[in-house]
Amino acid sequence: MSRRALTLLLACVLALGLAIAGLGQAVPYVALTPGPAYNTLGAVGGTEVLSISGRRTYPTDGALDLTTVSVKDNITLFEAVVGWLSPRQAVVPREVVFPPDRSAQEEKRQTQQQMVASQDAATTAALRQLGVPSTTKVLVAAVDKGAPAEGRLKAGDILTSVDGTPVRDAATLRGLIGRHRIGDPVRIGYSRGGKPGAVTLTTAPSPPDAGARRPVIGIQSHEQVSFPVRVEIKLKDVGGPSAGLMFALGIIDKLGPDSLTGGRKIAGTGEITADGVVGPIGGIAQKLLGAKEQQATVFLSPAENCAEAKANKPDGLTLVRVATLKGALAALQTLRDGGAPPSC
Repeated sequence: MSRRALTLLLACVLALGLAIAGLGQAVPYVALTPGPAYNTLGAVGGTEVLSISGRRTYPTDGALDLTTVSVKDNITLFEAVVGWLSPRQAVVPREVVFPPDRSAQEEKRQTQQQMVASQDAATTAALRQLGVPSTTKVLVAAVDKGAPAEGRLKAGDILTSVDGTPVRDAATLRGLIGRHRIGDPVRIGYSRGGKPGAVTLTTAPSPPDAGARRPVIGIQSHEQVSFPVRVEIKLKDVGGPSAGLMFALGIIDKLGPDSLTGGRKIAGTGEITADGVVGPIGGIAQKLLGAKEQQATVFLSPAENCAEAKANKPDGLTLVRVATLKGALAALQTLRDGGAPPSC
């Protein structure tokens, strides 16, 4: 073999070795794949996902599956290439899932908090839909620095009145304060540790980034809604807000005599507010695949995710467009009646 051929062979071997080594290097991407689906009407590890007391519950059939996305971090270049070529995976920059300004622990804590908030909103939306009576308290969540309320009100205070008018909810609180002009005194009644109190504050202008100028007292409020029905949601290792819609439907199914599913295996996703508005989520393509792999035949998609859902719909899966909890219930009724519900 000539010197030139030997040099070329060695160069090829070296290049191949470097390429193979490069494929094993970590890249700043994550792989998204279909995660497990959990039936909100069933049990996981022998524990009921939804446990309800204080009101009669009914047997259920079919399934109302909440869908999830699995995230694989610290992937190699080889895994990224495989993921890019796979219709089952999505490979995205790491900062899309893990913002660089938050640590992994902070991100996990936030997704856990989002799940708790989602469960509370789902419970409130479901019980309101069923007409279960409730009581609402408006609490101080935080006091803004330098605000009129600083040093006068504290986080955890229950706001009971404004100028003697009872505070029924957060909207009432804003409306009563909004009747004043900036610089006017306002009398705030509150309860702290079970003891009543009152304080007179001078309203200040709202922050420049808060829209139109209006009078404020400088607090962040939070509604605490209580029902005579106790709902416990037990599901480990799932975070984020996107399970809200399926939790709400599961609660309604268990508390009503009629089956929502009609015996079908129905999957879905969607964030939900306490007022029953269904919002968009991420990872819809992977959730659709996960639903199909779990033999679901119907998938409830938030209206704002419809375009992406339609583009990624697996064969044999019926898409149902959902904008509100009330709309989701109407769509399921249409399915049970043999009709065609709103589609994407």
